[in-house]
Amino acid sequence: MKERIKQLMQSQHMTQQSFADFLGVSPAALSSLFSGRSNPTLNYVDAIKRKLPTINLDWLMYGEGEMFKGENTVDGEKADDAVQIPGSSQPGFFDSLPSMPQQHEGMGSRRQDQRLSSRIEDIDLVKKFNKPQRSITEIRIFFDDQTFESFVPKK
Repeated sequence: MKERIKQLMQSQHMTQQSFADFLGVSPAALSSLFSGRSNPTLNYVDAIKRKLPTINLDWLMYGEGEMFKGENTVDGEKADDAVQIPGSSQPGFFDSLPSMPQQHEGMGSRRQDQRLSSRIEDIDLVKKFNKPQRSITEIRIFFDDQTFESFVPKK
């Protein structure tokens, strides 16, 4: 099963670190799995199934069938070798960046600024309201000769 997990990682064009981050598992745990120090657990299968819902669990666990469910084949060749992971597509070096709409100074942006500033003020009020009053109970000063002095305020 660890070989199939490694094959899955390679089909997604990921490094061990990025695959571990993608699955939400520790990179050290994944490294232990690949080196043979540990065996795959249900946590790995669950993480893979949650992130790649089209994975064929029979293939992952037993090596039976295709890697992904409903994988199209044309003349015995796979139509798509890897699953597209949401958020993983990055523009190429020569791709043009999408243009960002410019905000014009006007009523809409002023309203948004006012709403944002009022929300910040509300958050500050909540923080101040929920914070209990604190008082100093003792101050200790430690010296380099391994001694200390304690100061307690008079009540």
